[in-house]
Amino acid sequence: MGGLYLGIDVGTGGVRACAIDAQAGIRGFASVALPAPRVDGNAIDQTPELWWQAALAAIRKLGDTVGLGDVTRIVVDGTSGTLLLVDAAGRPCSPGLMYNDARATREATRVAAVAPRESGAHGASSALAKLLYLLSHDYIGDARHAVHQADWIAGRLASHHGISDENNALKLGYDPVARAWPPWLDQLGVRDDLLPEVLTPGTPFSEMDPQVARSLGLPPTAQVAAGTTDGVAAFIATRADQPGDAVTSLGTTLVVKQLATQPIFAADQGVYSHRLGERWLAGGASNSGGAALLMHFTAAEMERLAPQLTPDQPTGLDYYPLPKPGERFPIADPTLAARVTPRPVEDGRFFQGLLEGIASVEALAYRQLARLGAPRLRRVIGIGGGAKNDAWTRIRHRVLGVPVSVAEQTEASYGAALLALNGGPP
Repeated sequence: MGGLYLGIDVGTGGVRACAIDAQAGIRGFASVALPAPRVDGNAIDQTPELWWQAALAAIRKLGDTVGLGDVTRIVVDGTSGTLLLVDAAGRPCSPGLMYNDARATREATRVAAVAPRESGAHGASSALAKLLYLLSHDYIGDARHAVHQADWIAGRLASHHGISDENNALKLGYDPVARAWPPWLDQLGVRDDLLPEVLTPGTPFSEMDPQVARSLGLPPTAQVAAGTTDGVAAFIATRADQPGDAVTSLGTTLVVKQLATQPIFAADQGVYSHRLGERWLAGGASNSGGAALLMHFTAAEMERLAPQLTPDQPTGLDYYPLPKPGERFPIADPTLAARVTPRPVEDGRFFQGLLEGIASVEALAYRQLARLGAPRLRRVIGIGGGAKNDAWTRIRHRVLGVPVSVAEQTEASYGAALLALNGGPP
């Protein structure tokens, strides 16, 4: 298998393109910034044409250093839950309601009345709530398809619209277990013909539109394939590919994702599963993490204290760091208070205790996933700012009891390119 494989990541701050070869080696990256979305209270939207122009610019920029005439297949990922309506030719009939747009509160109540607890369509920011909002606010017009951000960019590359994937469709109400749109959508008055055809991520559905291909220096024979969400693409980028492999994101919050052989759903804890071929990516998010650390130390102070850490000598402190009361997962308790006492006199020991506490929350999260049906934890790959702290990685290895490493690559565009190369999930 030769040629190049192109991944396009449409993120919140910009579009990034990555080209890889048949051995998954990176041949080039290019990125183009996006303006911030319009924000009006809970309403957060963007003009879809901005995504398209940024995608074109990123591909052309990549073409300055990479010969795009050898591209074989293209996959696009986008922000999860971002939705718009388009007509039969793919022209937008609505703004793009962003992943964190939460204006559809009434519609979310309607969804909650009929959707199973395990559905990914719950909440005011779900794609289904957004669709109901658009339908009730006269955006229907000439609309022919409800599509996600990644769907629309891929559709424009191919001039073939109304195609989605099993990851993006999850928050629109798609049932990934049955691999079908569920009958309860009828109770909400959702027209069947608006819903996209859903494919496995990485499945080719069309060749490039010849005119678009020509304008970008791509071959018209290049295949456009069904995409995925940015979060799933970032997981794939780590090269985690065996049941029991897990990825922990150590950012503002603590997010865990584990490859499983069966779906795991616990709606009351925010745990749900994306389908990856015949396997599943189960995940949950804790309120612990970087924001909890910043309640006690600035970033500069943490950098100064890092050399004082003694990863192989536990402090014995039993902390549960939180930025404010309330936890989602692994303990579902909206009133849970942070536990960060007693505080030692030494700042370095206190800092280490906080890091150990977050590592304990991480371990508890993986034990909870195991109780819910996840396979035995095999290894953990770290991503995010906290993963760069070598001492914390050693602490986490000690607390988790499995190998802990730092991801060599976390770019979602690289994960999308891997999907293009493999023609499907790992």
